[in-house]
Amino acid sequence: MPPGLKDVAARAGVSIKTVSNVVNGYVHVSPETRARVQQAIDALGYIPNVAARQLRSGRSGVIALAVPELQSPYFAELAGLIVQAAERRSWTVLIDQTDGHADRERNLVAGLRRHAIDGLIFSPLALAGEELSTTGDTPMVLLGERIWHGPADHVAIDSTAAAMEATRHLAGLGRRRIAAIGAQSRPSAVTAHQRLAGYRAALAEAGLPEDPRLIAEVESFHRVDGAAAMAALLDGPEPPDAVFCFNDVLALGALRTLLERGLSVPGDVAIAGFDDIEDGRFSTPTLTTIAPDTAEIARLAVDLLAERLGEAKPEGDDSGTPPRELRVSYELKARESTLGR
Repeated sequence: MPPGLKDVAARAGVSIKTVSNVVNGYVHVSPETRARVQQAIDALGYIPNVAARQLRSGRSGVIALAVPELQSPYFAELAGLIVQAAERRSWTVLIDQTDGHADRERNLVAGLRRHAIDGLIFSPLALAGEELSTTGDTPMVLLGERIWHGPADHVAIDSTAAAMEATRHLAGLGRRRIAAIGAQSRPSAVTAHQRLAGYRAALAEAGLPEDPRLIAEVESFHRVDGAAAMAALLDGPEPPDAVFCFNDVLALGALRTLLERGLSVPGDVAIAGFDDIEDGRFSTPTLTTIAPDTAEIARLAVDLLAERLGEAKPEGDDSGTPPRELRVSYELKARESTLGR
C-alpha cells in the first residue's frame, strides 16, 4: 500500500495538517519544518493524490499562460520557468500564443469562464484595462510593461530604468553617437516606448545630443528587423559608434550586419541588448544585455495566482485584496560586445 499523509506525518514528527500545508504550498510553514516534511516525502516516495485534492477543492489543477509569441527566446524561457513553478504545486499549464492581436487576446479573456481553467497568467500587447476586466471569477496575473495599475495583479521590471542603465553603460565607455534599434510608433507598443524613454533619459544625463537619425524604428522585435535597422544606420551620413537594441534578438540581427560589413564589435560599434537570452551568452562576441530576474517573474506570477485561489493561505481565499504591482529586479550583464575580450 502506498504511503499516505499519516505516514509522512509520523516520519517527520509533525501533524497531518502540517504535511497537507507543505504539499499544498502554504506559505505559513517554517523553513525547518518544510525541509523535514520534504525529507520524509522523499524517503517514503509519497505521491500526492492530486485528483482527490482537486475534487475536494473544486479546482481543475489547470492554469493557462498566454504570451505574444513562443518563437521569442525570452517568452519561451519564461514559459518553461512558469511550468516549473506550477509543477511544484501539481498544476498543469496550458500555453496559448496570441501574436499580440487584439481579437485573439479579447477572445482569450472572454472565453475563460467557458473552460476548466483555475487562473490565467497573461502578457498582453493589445488590450487595455477595461477589456482585461472581463475574466469573471477567474484569477489573472498580468506580465510585462503593457498594463500598470490595471484590474489584476501585475509582475514586471522597470523597463525605462533598465534601458537607461544599458544606454548609460555605452556612454560610460566614451561612445558619443549612440543609436537605438527598436522604436515603434503605434500606441500599443508600450515596451518600445518605455525603452526609448530610458534611452533618451540616459543621453540627456550624459550630455549627449539626441539625433533622430540614430533612432531606428522596427516592425517587430526579430533578427531580420535588427539586421535591416543596423544596415540603415550604417548607411546614414554619420553612423553610430554604439547601439542599444530593445531586445537581444534585435541585437543578434544587428551583430550579423556588422559582421557582413567588416566592422568589429566593440572596436567600431559597441552593442547592448535586453533580456539576457541564452543565444546572447554564446554569440560571437557574447552580448552585453539587461538581465531581468525571469525566474522570479515566473515564481511570483504563480504565487500570486495561488493566493487568489486561496491555496497559499490556510485561512482561505485572498480574492478581496486589491490588485498588486510587483517590480522584479534586473542587472546589466556587461560582456564582449561592449567590453571586448
